[in-house]
Amino acid sequence: MSTHVHWRATHASSLNAMAWMSRALFSFCFMAVAARELSHGINTLEILFGRSLVGLVGSVGLIVGTRQWALFKTEKFKFHVGRNLLHYFGQYGWFLGVSLLPLSQVFAIEFTSPLWTTLLAAVFLGEALTLKRVFAVVLGFTGVYVIVNPGQGMMNIGALCVLIAAVCFSSGNIFTKRLVQTDNPLTILFFMSAIQLPMGLALSYTSLTMPEGVQWLWLFVVGLSSMTSHFCMARAMQKTDISVVVTLDFLRLPLITLIGVFVYAEVFHPIMVLGSLMVLGANLISVYRPKEAIGT
Repeated sequence: MSTHVHWRATHASSLNAMAWMSRALFSFCFMAVAARELSHGINTLEILFGRSLVGLVGSVGLIVGTRQWALFKTEKFKFHVGRNLLHYFGQYGWFLGVSLLPLSQVFAIEFTSPLWTTLLAAVFLGEALTLKRVFAVVLGFTGVYVIVNPGQGMMNIGALCVLIAAVCFSSGNIFTKRLVQTDNPLTILFFMSAIQLPMGLALSYTSLTMPEGVQWLWLFVVGLSSMTSHFCMARAMQKTDISVVVTLDFLRLPLITLIGVFVYAEVFHPIMVLGSLMVLGANLISVYRPKEAIGT
């Protein structure tokens, strides 16, 4: 009976995680579409400023609404600064890549982030770089080589920007690992916007323009989807194993590919399927942890 109850609880938890991940998938896709639409009339620095403004209002609203005043405080402000410097420039590269590359290629290259995290964790956190992890990294970056296909002239500034963005996101994850030990996710979201907003204003001040018409809507979508994607992903990770989350997260690649083909008439390259599967396999190998047998 206890085994049956445990199975039901695990099954319910997995379904709950799938529900949160489905929200995260659509959030990421909405953010990419909004960024693409904004790239025609607003530069990347202005988009980042608008994203941070919406994020700050949203995170403050959530904290005030729940009256959890302690969430405005942190004992690791320097970690927040380090994380957000990296995250800001990572976001810059990602948004710039969205304006220059097919959406499917942006997402495929972005999925190298866990591989960079593996390498950086070994260097800065002293985590063991096992033979399995080395194989995963080699397999993953071979997949990236296939995706960007430099022999066909696809290794361009956009691909390099997204690769650099993936490195920045991974480096930021090193700080995040330390922050989640003491800080609430809402605190991390609040400081993300509070730190990045003045950065965005300072860098975009000379070129800052007033959005017009539907651009206001797309800016709101960027800011809101940025918050919901991170929040939903975190909730999914609380509900199930990280290998399940990585697999479900990868579903946004075929989803954004369909959007790119049918909405923006982007050309689909079949070779990307092979490269993307190699990156997925590498990520799963990297995060997989065999469960101990019951009773051991």
